[in-house]
Amino acid sequence: MFRPKGEKHWIIPDAYIPPTSAGSLVSHESICVLNCSSEEALLRITIFFEDREPIEDILYVVPPRRTKHIRTSTLNSKGMSIPADVPYAIEVCSDIAVIVQYSRLDATQAENALMSVIAYPIK
Repeated sequence: MFRPKGEKHWIIPDAYIPPTSAGSLVSHESICVLNCSSEEALLRITIFFEDREPIEDILYVVPPRRTKHIRTSTLNSKGMSIPADVPYAIEVCSDIAVIVQYSRLDATQAENALMSVIAYPIK
C-alpha cells in the first residue's frame, strides 16, 4: 500500500489564460496533480476573481498512483467557466495529500514563454 504524499490544501494566487495564440501552439494553463497513494484523490477546485463571485465546487478525481494535467479552460461548474484574459486564483482541496504544480504556456507571440511553479501548500 502506498501512502499519500504532499498536502491536502493548495493555493495558486496568480492565474491567467492568455487570450490569443500565435503559431502552432495554443496558449493554456494546467493544474498538474500527482497522486502517489494507493487510493483515488477527490479534488474540489475553487476559482476566485477580482470582480465577480467565485466558481465553486469543481470536482475532479485523480486515480491512484497517477498524475493528471487539468487544463483550466476545461473547468466549469453550474454553467460557469474561466474566461480568457481575466486574472484569477485557484484553490485546490483534496481529500488525501497530493502534490500540485501550475503551468502556463503563453503563445501570444512567436517567442513562447512557459512558466511552471509548485503551488503554495497550506499546512
